[in-house]
Amino acid sequence: MDAIKNVIDQVSGGEQPAAPTGERSSGGSFPKPGEFPVESQVDRAVGIQEDMVKKPEAATVQEGDEDFTQYKAAKKLLGKRCLVTGGDSGIGRAAAVMFAMEGADVAIVYLPEEQKDAEKSKQLIVQAGGQCLLFPQDIRDEQGCERVVQSVVQQWGRIDVLVNNASVMYSIPDITDITTEQFDRTIKTNIYGTFFMTRAAVPHIPKGGSIIVTASQVAYAGPPMLVDYSMTKGAQVAMVRCLSNQLLPKGIRVNAVCPGPVWTPLQPAAMDKEQMKEWHNSPAPLGRIGQPSELGPAYVFLASQDASFISGQSIHVNGGAIVAG
Repeated sequence: MDAIKNVIDQVSGGEQPAAPTGERSSGGSFPKPGEFPVESQVDRAVGIQEDMVKKPEAATVQEGDEDFTQYKAAKKLLGKRCLVTGGDSGIGRAAAVMFAMEGADVAIVYLPEEQKDAEKSKQLIVQAGGQCLLFPQDIRDEQGCERVVQSVVQQWGRIDVLVNNASVMYSIPDITDITTEQFDRTIKTNIYGTFFMTRAAVPHIPKGGSIIVTASQVAYAGPPMLVDYSMTKGAQVAMVRCLSNQLLPKGIRVNAVCPGPVWTPLQPAAMDKEQMKEWHNSPAPLGRIGQPSELGPAYVFLASQDASFISGQSIHVNGGAIVAG
């Protein structure tokens, strides 16, 4: 338990003391509308979590309205070997850290510009007791994805869990302002990258393995400023359904997690300060924006045998929005 406590100390950045297992600490980790700093990294190619003023939570979960406590692991993934794209920050980091808390080793894939975030994720994974492999690799590169998978298999022998989490997003209110370059990057990262990594990994996923795709509520909601991003998320949902039917005979389950509004580097990288302010003031029905740590348990569930009878589904973790489909 000391290892898990150390992870919480690191994740909280010293702003809040970690709550010992079974105890609660009050306050501050889950800001409500107007309590987030209005920050933007839209001038950068990618968002960097370690440069954010209010850092997203990776392993602290909500209890009640104001209280929070550390994630309680139960070794549900003991001995598993996991590969997480975009595991350097945000939801990917939360999934990776919780996988390690549950007894898994985790390899993470990230852009070279995200090295600082990746090193932090590795630190948290190792402190939780897991091994961690780092792969700076743009998933738009087909051969690069194949090299990543081959390296993981050479070192660990297999991939029990694949999480396709890496995505890019741009907030553009008018379709006539979406450049071909932006459209190409969004499609190739979110669709091609997911396809390349999955195709390379499937031959090395044993019976009982799990593939999880981070889709999004926007695949169903249709936000007007996220046309290209929403297209890719809808494609991912369709891919999950098709792959589930294809891979179930091999004993491999395939599911999606569809987040609602969650505080990650994806938002500051996609929006200017005015857009960020509007986003902060339009929370989920629960009355606030979510934290990555509130998504992580869904990934643990889908990766573990607790979800042995679930495949082809989209798990909506969105703060109360009613979603059809």
